[in-house]
Amino acid sequence: MAVDAGRRPAAELVTWLSALRELSSASTSAGDLRHVLDLVADTARSLLGYDFCGVLTPNSAGEALVIKGWSGLSDDYVNRVNTDRPVRLGSGSPSSQAFDTGQPVAIGDIDAEAEFTPWGGVAREQGYRAIICVPLVAGDQILGTLNGYYGPVHTFTSSEVERLTLLANHAAIALTSASRLDQLRQLNESLREQRDALTRSEQIHERLLSVTLRSGGLSGIAAVVAELIGRPVLIDDARNVVLATAGDAAELPDDDWRATAVADASVASAPVLLDGPDGSAYFVSVARLGDDAVARIWFPRGESALDPVGVRAVEHASIVISLELLRIRTAAEVEHRLRGELLAELFSSGPSISDQLVQRAQRLGHDPTRPHVVVVGALGSADEPADSRIYQRSLTLVAELAHSRRPRPLTAMHRGNVVTLWPADGQSGEDAAELIRRAMGSVSRSADATVAVSAPGEHGYSEAYRTAKGALDIAMRAGRTNTVVRLEELGVLGLLLQLEDSTQLVAFAGRTLDPLHDYDTAHRTDLVQTLRTHFACKLDRSRTAAALHIHPNTVAQRLRRIEQLCDADLADPAVALQFSAALTVLDVASV
Repeated sequence: MAVDAGRRPAAELVTWLSALRELSSASTSAGDLRHVLDLVADTARSLLGYDFCGVLTPNSAGEALVIKGWSGLSDDYVNRVNTDRPVRLGSGSPSSQAFDTGQPVAIGDIDAEAEFTPWGGVAREQGYRAIICVPLVAGDQILGTLNGYYGPVHTFTSSEVERLTLLANHAAIALTSASRLDQLRQLNESLREQRDALTRSEQIHERLLSVTLRSGGLSGIAAVVAELIGRPVLIDDARNVVLATAGDAAELPDDDWRATAVADASVASAPVLLDGPDGSAYFVSVARLGDDAVARIWFPRGESALDPVGVRAVEHASIVISLELLRIRTAAEVEHRLRGELLAELFSSGPSISDQLVQRAQRLGHDPTRPHVVVVGALGSADEPADSRIYQRSLTLVAELAHSRRPRPLTAMHRGNVVTLWPADGQSGEDAAELIRRAMGSVSRSADATVAVSAPGEHGYSEAYRTAKGALDIAMRAGRTNTVVRLEELGVLGLLLQLEDSTQLVAFAGRTLDPLHDYDTAHRTDLVQTLRTHFACKLDRSRTAAALHIHPNTVAQRLRRIEQLCDADLADPAVALQFSAALTVLDVASV
């Protein structure tokens, strides 16, 4: 009810004080800001007799005034003004003028004011013709406007303006207090949420770490993550090999999808959404060790967004996966080093193996007293060998292959090659060598895998390694790669490699070729290479010249020089056979 104009001043003062007391109490209570704004509008309407009242404050962008509290106004009117006809700051509207100037603005008849035209339609629907707008001033800051509306045309007196201004000043104080309390509530709520998130984060981290401490492995980590986020999970490595899964595999990306998915290099532990060409989409989180991506966590998009706790669970999981893979990698490196040392001692032990060495091998799960073949593998070519990282990955794959075999083969890096002692019982050496070649070749398409296998014998591991390594070197020098090299395929070279004492043969090669070696060293020529190429080209001088990129006359001159130095006739078949045999022995002696 409006205050009666004839009411005694004392009674009116009591009414005002009571209303202001209620307003002050509301501003410091636990109620929200909307309640205080509505109370301001109700108080103004009750004390001053307006048909409608509204409190307008700037929107979040600070571009327009919106109705935040009201009394008597319909919800439809409020929604239409706020949505369809916002009161733009600087627009010339009464509310905007009051806010911009800090002075009251009163309009007795809105139909007579052109500035009010945009709101004329909704005003008529609401049912008012007169409006007064008073700024809500707190110190040097204008918080909004307090608007009063009359249904009929009305002339606002200075007394009415003063009263509404007085009420607006008290309302501004109440609004400031309520706003600060509201901000404090929001801050407290934010702090509680952060505290809860931190507590939950610690619980997630402890749970994931407990899995690794219990040796749950990657499968255990995947199961925990799937439970925490409520979705199936797949973990693969940088080579697209699946390491662990949990949940319904039908909801996870297949090998082809993951292989073709392109993730930005900056993607880290925070999950990002990748879209596929078929319209499907999956989240991926990358686990890193240093700058290297060592694993990826995949899970479906799902019907709802992943909440912050779920995101934190995936981020923690990527860290724990990195630690688990580092542990596995460190253990593998130690195991490879121990096996490499064992392999080196076996190759240097001679035909007989000491009991101490046998016991060391048995502690690592191997029995060197059984017959074995030696398989030596290389990646790349003789001129362009693969880098060490590719070799390490290939060693890991061969070790995984050997791990499932019984009796267990012994594999390690030795002098730059992947070397495996494969038990000779139960499987042929050629079949074992082919398995190893395929495992090594799967690491990189750009590096061919070539392996050589020794024949099982009773001459010790040292001789078996020497013959297999020699066969590999000879084959790769000849350009034979991406195959299994067998001694019998090398013909005379294979036979020479299997000789235990080649002293006499080496002496024969020296007597035959030393004059050429000495001349090449003294004059920086290539007589030995010219002779080797000439035999490889079946004594055809033109082909020899083409292979060496020189003129045929130069070939003829070099051949005459060879005949002069060695006092021999290369046209004699017996002499040609002697030089060819010497070159072959030289090849074998150099490996």
